[in-house]
Amino acid sequence: MKIATDLAEALDYAHRHDVVHRDIKPANILMHEGRPLIADFGIALAVGTAGAGRLTETGLSLGTPYYMSPEQATGEQFVGPATDTYALGVMLYEMLIGDPPFMGSTAQAVLGQIIAGGTVSAAEKRASIPANVDAALRCALEKLPADRFSSTQKFASALAEENFRYGELVEADGGGLDASPWKRLTMTFAALFAVSTAVAAWAVLGPQPPAPVARFSAPFEEGQAPVGAVRLTPDGDGVVYLHGNLSETELWIRRWAELEARPIRGTDGAVIFALSPDGRDVAFTEGFPGPIRVVSLEGDPVRTLREAPSFGVFPWTAGGDVPFAFSDSLGAPGGIGLISVSGSDSVDVVTELREGEAVHFWFQPLPGGRMAVFQVARAQDGSDAEIWAVDLETKERRLLTQGTVPAYASSGHLLWGTPEGTLMAAPIDSRTAEFTSLPVPVAEGLLVDGFGSLDYSVAENGTLIYREGVSTGDSQMTWMSRSGVLSPFDPVLQFHLGTGNVEFALSPDGSKLAFTARNQDTNDFDIWIRELPDGASRRLTFDDQGESNPTWAADGQYVTYVKGGDVWRVSVDGSGAPELVLDDERVLFSASWSPDGAWLIARTWFDSTQGQRDIVGFRPGLDQAVIPLVATEAFDEVVPSLSPDGRWLLYSSNETGQYEVYVRPFPIVDSPPVRVSRDGGLSPQWAHSGRELFYVSEGNLISVAVRTDNQFTVLQRETLFSLPLLTRGSASSSSFDVSSDDQQFLFVSPSIASDSRFVLVQNFFEVLKERVGN
Repeated sequence: MKIATDLAEALDYAHRHDVVHRDIKPANILMHEGRPLIADFGIALAVGTAGAGRLTETGLSLGTPYYMSPEQATGEQFVGPATDTYALGVMLYEMLIGDPPFMGSTAQAVLGQIIAGGTVSAAEKRASIPANVDAALRCALEKLPADRFSSTQKFASALAEENFRYGELVEADGGGLDASPWKRLTMTFAALFAVSTAVAAWAVLGPQPPAPVARFSAPFEEGQAPVGAVRLTPDGDGVVYLHGNLSETELWIRRWAELEARPIRGTDGAVIFALSPDGRDVAFTEGFPGPIRVVSLEGDPVRTLREAPSFGVFPWTAGGDVPFAFSDSLGAPGGIGLISVSGSDSVDVVTELREGEAVHFWFQPLPGGRMAVFQVARAQDGSDAEIWAVDLETKERRLLTQGTVPAYASSGHLLWGTPEGTLMAAPIDSRTAEFTSLPVPVAEGLLVDGFGSLDYSVAENGTLIYREGVSTGDSQMTWMSRSGVLSPFDPVLQFHLGTGNVEFALSPDGSKLAFTARNQDTNDFDIWIRELPDGASRRLTFDDQGESNPTWAADGQYVTYVKGGDVWRVSVDGSGAPELVLDDERVLFSASWSPDGAWLIARTWFDSTQGQRDIVGFRPGLDQAVIPLVATEAFDEVVPSLSPDGRWLLYSSNETGQYEVYVRPFPIVDSPPVRVSRDGGLSPQWAHSGRELFYVSEGNLISVAVRTDNQFTVLQRETLFSLPLLTRGSASSSSFDVSSDDQQFLFVSPSIASDSRFVLVQNFFEVLKERVGN
């Protein structure tokens, strides 16, 4: 009785403040320290906001069948506190007997009994129930609201008063005090309405016909189309996407209720992004890699979550953490970390790369907060991508399936893609991250990029958007003039950014291009030569071990490259066997010759026993081992190159805490270096004239006029243009080359997909139910 009394007092308080709950049932009662709490005033709030007439005049019955009052069951346009009194009486009856007073195999049968059933007596089912409790129940469960207690407080008082009595029990023939003419008339009308009520109840509570699945070619106004990823807002009422060109990007939002999309202020330079669970904010990396920023969908102000470069952000956890792919101390991809959106500096490392793993990406938390799934790839093109599950508490992980870009749908399914562009789905238990049935395909023909990724997004309301089409090759060589004008280089020459085969070098006279390409048989890279401007390509190296870092000798007769950490060279015309130039105990990269061919300049790979990356030199025929030129234990010295006159060494170092560009005299390198860059510098290169050099800073290509007569002097810095995405400089290598006249710059840029379009699918969950099941 204590629980019922407490609930009656709580409802009395709500009624005195003009709030009727309308859906009192066991599922909406919570226990806290031995006392009940009433939850879920959603129906009450809906009625209070929208108006009871509008919600009921079409026959909508609010409530749950077993606990509905007769007036709710018949679709009355107004229900008051007496409705909650009736439902509380049903709950008390169920607590005493074990079942509600009116049962049935269907919702219609239950509602029919509530309307036309006889007088309820708990004492008939259980003789030990006190008479006053049975009487209070019979009063609370009267068919007419006017015959029930005038308040739930009076109901509570009757339960506590031993002498409380109410009417008499109804006899088998319908006699007794309760069988009044008015009551009999009520029962007659109730019987007449039973059939129509059952029909209305079936419409409201019975199985609903499946919502129709609709597909559209997602429209974007001219000049507002996406250039990158597209993400639906959680409620599905709009889409956030990457807009811009190859050099400048920002996030835009398109609400389906509006014809025009608009930019989200403060998102310049965004590359990879993820929306908050409530759809109010978006986290993004500014660059690739780059710092993590957060901004409201309405724009400024922008907050910085993490300054250290990150490779991407992923769907937020329910607790407000932003998952991201972090980089290691050398700027290479690492594992997955979580950082609080509240601004805490601490990072919870969730996954770390294991031997043979190239990248962890596309992290997706599952409901419940304990489990998540993410993508593991051993090749950066995603051709062998796997989806793993991870326990966020123990950090233990296990393989789920082959695939890429996992995403959780609120229907209880996990979606992911295949290298062939098929979208797969399977039901998943979010508590254990285990599939509950076999995967099946649910969409075909999705566009796959060079990293093996598919662009799709699913909202909580069952809306799906994806990009379909066939790529022409996801990257291509592109010229960019000093003023930032793009022009084609060689449309036949295509690359895949994810495979890493974007290493290239123009010959000194600009007539040839050396580049690396993946060998499909060995899965390693070979050096190839292409005659320019539109000649044929021919393979230059043929052994089974992969080659990288092609550079040219000053006379253009040889190409130097790295194989197994050693330096080799081969004649460009293919005559003669490859020649080993330098076999050193340290692993070498970025090897290039001085203009006179006397020196070989290279950088070393990081070694835990020998420190960070250093710049070394070697004179064939003179030196027995490499000579340290610029070497420190604590800092990187990378991307070395000599000026055209061979007197100045250009390189990049992080000795100030970020990478900057420096120049030293050569070969006597003991003099203090001259710092060339001011706000960070990557991928430095000399102009062929020797009076200018170039480097990358904050996504821009910077030109520096210099004087190199008796001493090295910086004359003037000039920003030329913004660089294409994904080619904005590397800490360890150069990301561009310069034409022989110093007027154009060669990049690898994402190419345009052929016949691609975005497809919008409404009620996609019906597709999942039909093909996959629950």
